[in-house]
Amino acid sequence: MTISRKSLPRRTVLRGLGVTLSLPFLDAMSPALTALAKTAAKPIHRFQAIYVPNGMAMQYWTPEKEGRGFELTPILAPFAPFRDQLLVVSGLRASWAYVHAGASASFLTGTPRGGVNETDVLASTSMDQILARELGKTTQLGSLEVSMDKFANAGQCTAGLSCAYTQTISWRTPTMPLPMENNPRAVFERLFGDSGSADPAVRRARRQQKQSILDSVTDKLTDLKVAVGPRDRVKLDEYTEAVRDVERRIQLAEQQRDVEPTFTEQPSAPPRVFEEHLGLMFDLQFLALQADLTRVVTFMMGREQSTRSYPQIGVPDAHHPLSHHEDDPERIAVMSKINAYHAKLASDYLARLRAAEDADGSLLDNMTILYGAGISNSTRHLGVNLPLVVLGGGAGKLKGGRHLRYPGDTSNADLLMTLMDKLDMPLDRLGDSTTRLPIDTLSEV
Repeated sequence: MTISRKSLPRRTVLRGLGVTLSLPFLDAMSPALTALAKTAAKPIHRFQAIYVPNGMAMQYWTPEKEGRGFELTPILAPFAPFRDQLLVVSGLRASWAYVHAGASASFLTGTPRGGVNETDVLASTSMDQILARELGKTTQLGSLEVSMDKFANAGQCTAGLSCAYTQTISWRTPTMPLPMENNPRAVFERLFGDSGSADPAVRRARRQQKQSILDSVTDKLTDLKVAVGPRDRVKLDEYTEAVRDVERRIQLAEQQRDVEPTFTEQPSAPPRVFEEHLGLMFDLQFLALQADLTRVVTFMMGREQSTRSYPQIGVPDAHHPLSHHEDDPERIAVMSKINAYHAKLASDYLARLRAAEDADGSLLDNMTILYGAGISNSTRHLGVNLPLVVLGGGAGKLKGGRHLRYPGDTSNADLLMTLMDKLDMPLDRLGDSTTRLPIDTLSEV
């Protein structure tokens, strides 16, 4: 390890005009002279949920074998580079198995209930928000909630119920669903802006200055680079260039709003091309975690009933109608292409997390990531045998490389309770949970 000339606290930030720039982990934040103390310290444990909509082509998802000898299926194949930090979980049921509303509403809440009409909004507090209350005491943001779709919490979206159920997986309280932000500019300003004003005119005026947020902290960055070691200077250059690149791409996307969309549903502000939009959203999540701006992130790659099509992978069909495949093998095979594509996009993000150095290993080593859907066979809106995987090293508390299968009446809420234990925040109950799952010992073959 390089011995830096300056020792920095982990929460070091650089402040400029309307800007707060937190820093990634640097050697100077854990110098060689304090290596013994670093070894004894607990690593920072982060949680992320990545939700995919409209169920799964289960024949292409579920491995045949249990334990360590399972083979990766076509949908899970993109996770092959992370097999050592992959837990495939089968057999769990949704707590509130009620069409699309219950799929996303119970994903992180384990709620067994919901409202009865479009104005009666009720679920349970989600695990990410329970974590945010505690982990957020030491970070700039308690949690970050982002999505690929514009949030709409009014009106009916499914079975006569409120749209709130299908468009978020985060619930601050049983009656307060949190909006998922899909505009990368808004997320960027939430992470790095510090203007003290939420007035759109103020924010617009700042953007019209055509200056990078980094311009206002240039002098402070220069001084910092002089004070730290060569390895840290390289890290700072890489980090600030990543921030500048995201900022540049957001500006470019905003200039291209009038371009015709290449998919069915398109919010007004984000980029018109799905991969560009998704790339920005993943980049922003990565920067938030890398700079320790938050330790809790939830991301919806699509909301329930999403009709986005994917002609770029040869699937021009709208996703939601395609998911009602009536068990037609050909249509299921087409749907599996979307599912595998989502996994591929997520695996690219995982690669960045694994490559990012953290205080004790990589970011991926110190993360618990829940990936999956709240519906299995979507043509029947089935809430049994949910397609779920847990990824990451869990700060040394997760054993990967296994396929775990549980009895069919085991609630997804039991998995959430178990993950809360791993995150050092045990609960007496979460949603309809009744027990904890033996994820460390089951199917050790």
